[in-house]
Amino acid sequence: MKRIAIVTGAVGGIGSEICRQLIKDGFRVVATYRLENENKAKTWQNNLIQEGLNIDVMPVDVSDFTSCSDLVNRIVSDIGPVAVLINNAGITDDATMKNITSEQWHNVLRTNLDSIFNMTKPVFQTMCDNGWGRIINISSINGQKGQFGQVNYSAAKAGIYGFTKSLALEGARKGVTVNSISPGYIGTKMVNEMPQAIIDSIVKEIPIGRLGKPIEIANAVKYLVDEHSGFITGSDLSINGGQHM
Repeated sequence: MKRIAIVTGAVGGIGSEICRQLIKDGFRVVATYRLENENKAKTWQNNLIQEGLNIDVMPVDVSDFTSCSDLVNRIVSDIGPVAVLINNAGITDDATMKNITSEQWHNVLRTNLDSIFNMTKPVFQTMCDNGWGRIINISSINGQKGQFGQVNYSAAKAGIYGFTKSLALEGARKGVTVNSISPGYIGTKMVNEMPQAIIDSIVKEIPIGRLGKPIEIANAVKYLVDEHSGFITGSDLSINGGQHM
């Protein structure tokens, strides 16, 4: 029986590559999407199926605990227990402290940090009971170094580190590893659509001299979920081309 993996924020550039990699590695993948993006998600699913990659898609509001619990209950009932969770969903809503609103602050914290708890709580104990599990939380270079105009985003992404390390201690003796990945600037469609002058200014700050590739993040996920990666927990993989060391 294939192990079941959930990937949140799956329809984006990084999420898509993570899903592809997990399917190729023999997992049954459930990709989540926001309900308002249903048409986009179905098109995305059909594109993967045409690539020969069968995938399930299900809606969830990662900022809402009940929605996340209902999703997990549906997966367990219809498919089976969740063995891998990739917390990849995230948004930005940038503003300086002078201009940021309470709504902007809370929307980003709920989606980028509360979501980690909301999705992990319903699956963690079952992983422990089954003696095996992999949880990977996608953070960001800006959670490590900060970023002008991103107090909300950077705070949420920094909070992921404390969550990851603390939960790793709880799962360590039970076969459940909990790690994080901190991407730098990755050449997703969203980034590549920025003005070339801005892309050039970003690349100048990256010692390797280019943007990262989504497959490079997916490959790190492949490594951390592997059967032989059970001695790695409470760790963070910084994948940023040397931009922040």
